[in-house]
Amino acid sequence: MGDYGMLADGDQVLVAVSGGIDSLVLAWLLKTWQDKAPVSYTVHGIHIDMEPVAGQPGTTASTVSSLLESLSIPCRILPVAWKPSREMLQADKPKDVCFKCARSRRSQLFAHADRHGYGTLALGHHRDDIIETFFLNMLHAGNLSTMVPKQELFSGRLALIRPLAYLDKKEVECIGEKLGLRAVRSYCPLSENTRRRDTHQVLEHIYKLNPDAKKHIFAALGNVRPDYLLAPMNRDLHADPS
Repeated sequence: MGDYGMLADGDQVLVAVSGGIDSLVLAWLLKTWQDKAPVSYTVHGIHIDMEPVAGQPGTTASTVSSLLESLSIPCRILPVAWKPSREMLQADKPKDVCFKCARSRRSQLFAHADRHGYGTLALGHHRDDIIETFFLNMLHAGNLSTMVPKQELFSGRLALIRPLAYLDKKEVECIGEKLGLRAVRSYCPLSENTRRRDTHQVLEHIYKLNPDAKKHIFAALGNVRPDYLLAPMNRDLHADPS
């Protein structure tokens, strides 16, 4: 919170809660920190309902809403704006499905925050997510970038914050267990059969070979030496040479 100046006095914070243990712990953290923080802010939850039923919240959405109410956090449920067609899922293009699904949900969150005057959107990404995103972008997009703990968008009208950025997934799960929080099943069109899962498995293998690797990789993301990287390329290495 302090390193990145995540919150300021009077902030209205919208916390995105999927139902996973990461977002549930984040919601608890933001609510609990209100009593300790040197600033005053509000917290409201939002859930994108991936499985609405006849115009009503689905089982997962209703459970998430109840969990947030038990934490004294009001929750707004939005029916998902986009879901992949059966043809798209059968076309075996998981990259396209993941990209469009994530972009649609992100657009819904941004639009809701803007419409209702929220200046801060809190997301439950942790250290493992940040490292995995770095490798995903490097391996599949050909660039060196990742999620950052705080990012300002739309000329500063909205700030994305990731208060769990310094915690490992296992640490977040440990906190959730101590709090008695249980993850709620969330719908994934690809049943989690994604490039992120594959990247996670590769990194887990690296960590087994070198137990200090995760610590060093995370440190490297803040210790960039541009003089020892290549100059931007003027040609597309992926293009057909013919």
